[in-house]
Amino acid sequence: MIPAAVRYQRVESLEDALDALAEPDSKALAGGQSLLPVMKLRIARPSLLVDIGRLELGGVAQADGEVRIGALATWDALQRTAELRTPALTAIAECAAGIGDLQVRNRGTVGGSLAHADPASDMPAVLLALGARLRLRSHGGERAVPLWEFFLGPFLTALGERELVTEIAVPVPPAGSGSAYVAVEHPASGFALAGAAALVRPDGPASVAVTGVGSQPTLLPADADPEDALAGIDVFGDRFAPDEYRKHLLGVVVRRALERARARAQGGQEA
Repeated sequence: MIPAAVRYQRVESLEDALDALAEPDSKALAGGQSLLPVMKLRIARPSLLVDIGRLELGGVAQADGEVRIGALATWDALQRTAELRTPALTAIAECAAGIGDLQVRNRGTVGGSLAHADPASDMPAVLLALGARLRLRSHGGERAVPLWEFFLGPFLTALGERELVTEIAVPVPPAGSGSAYVAVEHPASGFALAGAAALVRPDGPASVAVTGVGSQPTLLPADADPEDALAGIDVFGDRFAPDEYRKHLLGVVVRRALERARARAQGGQEA
């Protein structure tokens, strides 16, 4: 199928983008790697596409104890950024390197993926485990939302109709930390049948988040044993993987992510 008829507007400033998004049924277009496929299936039928690709919302910078990732940063940019290749933050680059194919990694954006909120998306688990916050902008001002409050269900978020994701802020973990992302992907689509991200700190409990197994990415309770926490997750089955198989995969990816993160924290080789 091809998309239904839609108007297109390219904007040059954030204010112009917010003005354009005031139109009912409008959608922001960044890299288009999530939105365009569902438009082709006519699952999404916006009246107006607001192209925000020229806004100055890309780049990665470190300041004030956090790494700030622009919403329009591409997967390829995350993969190549030196600040994200330290043991503590390398799960971000590791995850980005495995997303889609070369075209998707060069065009797809982290902000667009988070706003799309596909329950099988990879990066949400990584950013949940790392304690990320989103900065959202509207004409009313700016607000910060912890990522664990942002996802409300399949393709459903706390993003307002006239809001844009402008930045992702990731606290820099303490020295001696390590992170990792591990997934088992469907061989055709590349989406995660089960994925897990882990952050291991020198003191304190590990932080683990999972994706691909339920209605939204989930951060496991910090004070619970991972195996006990996994027992309480509602895992769904579908034509790609029965629920029992997904439960098995979930245990495998969580264990491997924790092992790899611990190895990085200790300065050893990848598990």
